[in-house]
Amino acid sequence: MTAMLIEAQKLAEPASPAPAGASFELIEEITWDELRRSGRQFPFERPLLVKGGVKHWPAFSKWSFEHLADICESQGAQAPVKFTDGLVEQGVTKGRPFLPVAPYLRELGKAAQKAADPEAGLISRARLAQIRQQPAGQRFHLNWAHMQSFRPTTLYLAQWDILEKYRQLRLDLLIKSLWPGLRMTWEYVFLGPANTVTGLHNDFPHNWFCQFRGVKEFMLFAPDQSAHLHPARKYDWGATLSEINVSRLHEDGEQRANQLASFEKASGIYARVEAGDALFIPKRTWHSVVSLEPSISLGVFGLTPYEVASGGAWATLRDWAHHLRLFRWGNCTCHQALKKV
Repeated sequence: MTAMLIEAQKLAEPASPAPAGASFELIEEITWDELRRSGRQFPFERPLLVKGGVKHWPAFSKWSFEHLADICESQGAQAPVKFTDGLVEQGVTKGRPFLPVAPYLRELGKAAQKAADPEAGLISRARLAQIRQQPAGQRFHLNWAHMQSFRPTTLYLAQWDILEKYRQLRLDLLIKSLWPGLRMTWEYVFLGPANTVTGLHNDFPHNWFCQFRGVKEFMLFAPDQSAHLHPARKYDWGATLSEINVSRLHEDGEQRANQLASFEKASGIYARVEAGDALFIPKRTWHSVVSLEPSISLGVFGLTPYEVASGGAWATLRDWAHHLRLFRWGNCTCHQALKKV
């Protein structure tokens, strides 16, 4: 496993002027202790960033790239794992390569030891500090030139079923501290280097996004912004995808221009999610994610029994129809594209 899997490929051609894109405001932030004392009713209507929300979880102190690599090797798991190769949310879905996971994790561990560039990102640390001094609700634009400075890292271990393979890792998660009441949850682990990009989409369930290592930037849009975000017909179980590729806003072409003009009308929320934080993403909230550092993340999706019986059943029926090739076959994230869509 070489460092080429970890580092983003730099662009050789000069960058074109960065577009303005959507406007944003900062997400509401609250500490874990403040949230517990507040008595706020769950679920929350808007995205909420809980600083230190998972620092009391054993996973926060135990889950390193080296620790997870050791677990994979000690239990004899040498079989290759399916990786994500490029964005699955936008464009044509590529085939997913199978690679050994332990060497990949150790490369991530080495990359994580390097100091992060404070100027990198859609918002630099210095600019973020300035924005935080402004009145709440002040709108601003992101630095889309950051997306032009690299090609998104292609090899990404997204939605890995590591918790099914190594069930002892579940003992490191205190999910009930975030999900009160009777609720079924589904957990997915995301591991990858800096410059991974998760394309713009929304999910059917509520989601607690938990960050254990690294830093990620989130762009979030309320469901009422859908008209500006070009919902796509591409099929994904439990999610609605957007045709807008945030990593290619600067590219020329009539279709890109139309999408950019629409995207510039959208009003979003920006969140910088650091190690130890938990981000609540309400259901059907559009979001896209850019990783600034090698990261270990956990997405916890939750549904009440009623939501499982209603929306979950409908999603299952659609999935059956899809696998029977009756619904959007060849235009999906779960199979390699049969044709250009």
